[in-house]
Amino acid sequence: MLGSIMLFGSAVPARSQQQSFPEHVIANSQVRALPVTANGRHYQLHIGLPDSYGKDPSRRYPVVYVTDAYWDFAKIKLIGGALAYDRVAPEFITVGLGYAGENPNYGDLRRWELAPAPFGDNGENSGHAADFLRELKTRIVPLVDAEYRTDRSYRVLAGSSLGGTFALYTMLSDPDLFQAYVAATPDVTLGKDWLFRYEEKFAASGAGLKGRLFMTVGGNEQPAYLSGIIRFNQRLASRRYPGLDYQFRIVEGERHSGGVFEAYTRGLGHALLPRAPESGPAPGP
Repeated sequence: MLGSIMLFGSAVPARSQQQSFPEHVIANSQVRALPVTANGRHYQLHIGLPDSYGKDPSRRYPVVYVTDAYWDFAKIKLIGGALAYDRVAPEFITVGLGYAGENPNYGDLRRWELAPAPFGDNGENSGHAADFLRELKTRIVPLVDAEYRTDRSYRVLAGSSLGGTFALYTMLSDPDLFQAYVAATPDVTLGKDWLFRYEEKFAASGAGLKGRLFMTVGGNEQPAYLSGIIRFNQRLASRRYPGLDYQFRIVEGERHSGGVFEAYTRGLGHALLPRAPESGPAPGP
């Protein structure tokens, strides 16, 4: 027999534990599994379309690619709506990069291809970022550009932790593929400071960086992790790369995951500022 529960002083009939309810679904979103690659990787794209996408068939949108879609796609999709409402960023298409298949082990999968250098576990299960970047450039980006109304002149790459590391690696490896980057609390010291040595070679080559970069770290990260990102910030700031609009922020009071929301909100605002409908303080009431 069903009982009742009290809600704000009123008796409400209790629901059977077996009663089903519709699942919450993120509006205007799609999930697309890609064919398995030659080396056995099975990627899945999470596509988030702007609210206006179906209303104006002639309009094209910048695209924000985000790693670790199983965690960060929903964050980016919802943050994008808030930024567009405030008119500090245009509406954009979100493409979350993830994995298909039954019960994928995200931790192992992401270590394989988001890290640009082997680290931990004797390096056997990491360090294939070059392969993933090639897949992104030659298959995923062309697919998205072909099947959705993208603004091909403006792409953003965002990621946190190893995803942020991958964003920095991509910026230094193929500076023309994306126009802006958000690197939230990236692991910059993996492989015994491998990324520092990679950036030094890039700088020595005389190649320039152009576009926009927003990098963050949580103020309550582990001390060694925090100091590594601060050192990398000092390195980038000292380069004064012409054409690179760079901002760095310590998210005070946050650890490794809690600061990601602020990093994405502020980072996407910085990344998309050139396309923002408005800038500066909001007008009065």
